[in-house]
Amino acid sequence: MLQVNNVSFGYTKTKVLKAIDFEVKAGENLAIIGESGSGKSTLLKLIYGEYDLKQGRIFWKDQEILGPKYNLVVGYDFMKYVTQEFDLMPVTSVAENIGKHLSRFYPEEKERRTNELIKVVELEAFSNTKVKLLSGGQKQRVAIARALAKEPEILLLDEPFSHIDNFKKQSLRRSVFKYLKDNKISCIVATHDRNDVLGFADQLLVIHQSKIIAKDTPQHVYRNPKLPIIASFFGEFNVIAPFGIVYANQIKIVEKSDLKATVKTSYFNGNSWLIEAEHDSESLFIEHSKQIQPSQEIFLKINK
Repeated sequence: MLQVNNVSFGYTKTKVLKAIDFEVKAGENLAIIGESGSGKSTLLKLIYGEYDLKQGRIFWKDQEILGPKYNLVVGYDFMKYVTQEFDLMPVTSVAENIGKHLSRFYPEEKERRTNELIKVVELEAFSNTKVKLLSGGQKQRVAIARALAKEPEILLLDEPFSHIDNFKKQSLRRSVFKYLKDNKISCIVATHDRNDVLGFADQLLVIHQSKIIAKDTPQHVYRNPKLPIIASFFGEFNVIAPFGIVYANQIKIVEKSDLKATVKTSYFNGNSWLIEAEHDSESLFIEHSKQIQPSQEIFLKINK
């Protein structure tokens, strides 16, 4: 397993990360969330060995992860890191980029594995296309497949689907995370997107102001947000006394109650409407099945 023990780190005297402590079991998917600048990418780079640690230690099984002061070449064979820069070979094809990391001594197995990984990232139609001709999202998918070709024990993914359009994101997530589970590959995903987390992560870690503020299953963190910053990751929410943090889908419009508000506007969300209403001079957000006209008075019930 991966063990991150009491890690603190800063590029200057100011610490980007403070007392970070967690573990990832073999085959487990850990998602790391936090605002931009919270240290998510820095943490992945430390786990990969890109920087030297002065405080804390990191281990994969019995192997301590050390930085460039100790390793001439950064990284370890058992770990692969897919960054947002991709680092691909632009003038060769998708298949060649992936197959480069497979043994040439077994051509049939190399071809089988290359085709398998091209299918995992849903690029069958672009197998022979040069990488320089691909979109950013397609390049991102090639980078993921290339990392998987090296058969890592643990994979680090930094915003892995950020460049991929919504037409492909859902099916691609399912395909990639299923492959990782089927092959018992541990995975750490740094992301801003709740859809990278809710259906796939075994554990969720939230970093805020350089520290871990939540660490549990996605279901538990979602249902018990300790702070507004945590709730904001999952969607629209409200802070209502005496109920505390309440998601928009936890408020129901009823015929009569002691909690009332005045509708300001309605936003169409596809299978529902997000109603913005005013209560005690504050905006409330309510998920509802229908549009409601402005200025209408409504009564609310909290279902937590």
